[in-house]
Amino acid sequence: MSQVVKLLRDLIALPSVNNAFLPPDDSHAGENRVAEYLTHRAAKAGFAVERQTTECGRDNLIARLTPLGQARHRIILAPHMDTVGGDLDKIFRPVKKGDRIHGRGACDTKGSVAVMFHSLERLAKRRQRPTNTEIVFIGFVDEECNQTGSRAFSGLKLKADLALVGEPTKCRVVTAHKGDLWLRLSTKGKAAHGARPELGRNAVHLMSKCIDAIETEYAQSLSNRSHPILGHPTINTGMVRGGSQPNIVPDSCAADFDRRTLPGESLVSIRREISGVLKKRGLKATLTNVKGFACPALETDPNFPAVKKLMQTMKQTKPLGVDYYCDAANIAATGVPAVVWGPGNIAQAHTADEWIEINQLEIGVDALTRFLLSMP
Repeated sequence: MSQVVKLLRDLIALPSVNNAFLPPDDSHAGENRVAEYLTHRAAKAGFAVERQTTECGRDNLIARLTPLGQARHRIILAPHMDTVGGDLDKIFRPVKKGDRIHGRGACDTKGSVAVMFHSLERLAKRRQRPTNTEIVFIGFVDEECNQTGSRAFSGLKLKADLALVGEPTKCRVVTAHKGDLWLRLSTKGKAAHGARPELGRNAVHLMSKCIDAIETEYAQSLSNRSHPILGHPTINTGMVRGGSQPNIVPDSCAADFDRRTLPGESLVSIRREISGVLKKRGLKATLTNVKGFACPALETDPNFPAVKKLMQTMKQTKPLGVDYYCDAANIAATGVPAVVWGPGNIAQAHTADEWIEINQLEIGVDALTRFLLSMP
């Protein structure tokens, strides 16, 4: 069994479910077990290690491999340590089946953690390694919920030639991803007895008209927009809540929408668009941002020197885009060019029987090591 596979198995066996998905004091919650394990390995490998506190109360892990000479360049390797949860304890026990490793986080993103960290360990053992490039591993917390780990990145005030954000991309370089807004639409009515509905105003009925306008007219307008590698933006009605019991005309209703954005779109412009569609139909509703913070789209120029070198190492001629949101946009917001890269297939992420191909891990370590060795 290869070292990267052993490392991944160890990581899977250390549950690190995002605290937001579990009751307080659940034994599977938190990234600390993974962080402590990697801290021990980092110290053994001779890395400089530190922790960064974040707003969620858990710490990012930072491990640095200093260059042989003066640091004039920097590459950041940034996977996240948290995972989603699951119903069965067995998903936290790594299992090898054929050419796959099964277990929670195998794909999203302990596979990336294993590949990136082990590549750094390999470099540390080499007499010949980058002379003027510092390589920094950052294990982020809270990616699966509020991304407070990557939002704290700006506090490090790190400049870098490139950041590779670990997500399952089949070891292909992703230079763009969609942004994400969670929007809440609220309608107001007037309560009345269910036997005399004409005496009230039904907020649920009003919301149904708003949803219809958004899912038809507005969604159609979005399908007419296009980005070269991201396609078109989307909107989805995810939750609707209204009324208290059948025999009362509901006086309020709320619906939550997931709006996936393209580069250049903003909350202000989207609010204007949705309000315009509703106003056109004579519908009144209030629109708010549920998350309360920005989740912008990512678009990194594939012609940046370090990005081009990474793509050449991966034998990739064209940049790729993905529909999901991740930590890359938060790093890019600080001025550091960021791409999404890692082993595994996103189709396996968050599934009941999560797995990753062993071949993806081996390819990832080999390719990433070659890229890091190509730096000055």
